[in-house]
Amino acid sequence: MAFEDRIESLRLKHQALEAELRLENQRPHPDDAILAKIKKEKLRLKDEMTRLARA
Repeated sequence: MAFEDRIESLRLKHQALEAELRLENQRPHPDDAILAKIKKEKLRLKDEMTRLARA
């Protein structure tokens, strides 16, 4: 898989996590553990995208 394809795949996963984050925040009592997990995964994906873009 080319770098561009991998970055695009990661970007789509990042967008899906952003949607999950919005949904969780819309709940009457968002779960802090779920929010933290989603944010951590988003950051991991962003870091990987940045690393691949520099390669």
